[in-house]
Amino acid sequence: MRIELGAVVDARAVVLVEGVSDRAAVLALAARRGRDLAAEGVHVVVMGGVTNVGHFLARLGPPGRDLRLAGLYDENEEGFVRRSLERAGLGAGLSRAAMAKLGFHACVADLEDELVRAVGPAGVREVFAAQGELRAFRIFERQPAQQGRPVTAQLRRFLGTRSGRKEAYGRLLVEALEPDRMPRSLDAVLAHV
Repeated sequence: MRIELGAVVDARAVVLVEGVSDRAAVLALAARRGRDLAAEGVHVVVMGGVTNVGHFLARLGPPGRDLRLAGLYDENEEGFVRRSLERAGLGAGLSRAAMAKLGFHACVADLEDELVRAVGPAGVREVFAAQGELRAFRIFERQPAQQGRPVTAQLRRFLGTRSGRKEAYGRLLVEALEPDRMPRSLDAVLAHV
């Protein structure tokens, strides 16, 4: 993965996220909090998957540009992120709490899951309805592969069934949340920068 360093030349801090939906959620929360990240010199960089975190840490962290870094990662990828942080010289034997102090926060199971749980099934359906997608979700949830699955799992899976949907709903679900219901990991990563 090639990093366009020109895109972060004026950065004082970088939030590393796996994909575009995570970026949309971080930017939406910043807007809700009245923050202009670009004016603050904070860039939200999509890594194209967690397996690229080591490369980004090497280029933007202590071995490279030495920028203030933060990031979101899925809980099941914690070991990979931990080893990458350690290789970048950001600590040794890092616990989840130590990683959080560095600005790297775990999402359970991923950010979409946290947002769906925070908004709640009825709230997510309301957001789908406002976007004209409730009928499509109703058809989706009747598919044999969805039978017997928890509704939160169905809602989360629906987000990934069409190109661009996860990104759009990353923003829309953050906008639908009451400020005190924001996922901890999302709030924490933004507070770190």
